[in-house]
Amino acid sequence: MDIRLVRGDITEQHVDAVVNAANSSLLGGGGVDGAIHRRGGPDILAECRELRASKYGRGLPTGRAVATTAGRLPARWVIHTVGPVHSATEDRTELLASCYRESLRVADELGARSVAFPAVSAGVYGWPMDDAARVAVRTVQETSTTVSEIRFVLFGDEAYAAFDRAVRGPDPKHAP
Repeated sequence: MDIRLVRGDITEQHVDAVVNAANSSLLGGGGVDGAIHRRGGPDILAECRELRASKYGRGLPTGRAVATTAGRLPARWVIHTVGPVHSATEDRTELLASCYRESLRVADELGARSVAFPAVSAGVYGWPMDDAARVAVRTVQETSTTVSEIRFVLFGDEAYAAFDRAVRGPDPKHAP
């Protein structure tokens, strides 16, 4: 599996599937979620409404993933996943890892070979960027998948640097 880091806009990625850091309503929101819905157009929202009317009446549970069309995005599909809100008093790491595993499971079911991920939960959900990067990279590296290319599409320099450190691993000069 090839892991790449990209500075930029996830809505511009030419991949089989982009992952949306969605809220449980699946009906759009801010950040990555809002950008994907705006750029992808009404077809994404229409499929999300169908999912809410059928399988996910109470919303998509945290850590789960589901796919829709990508509408006008240059990808074929959007895989929506709901990340956990960071908590200083409760370890929700497994829920964050589940977002990546479940997204790859859905990608495999779709036959996707290239997937672009945002930094799930590291925005408005408050997950510390270095830890979010560590969990994301470790989880995709340890998950059995037929996806051959994974892109982490990162909006800012802080996120890019954190994911770069996570991909490269600890610096041996600073190891104990």
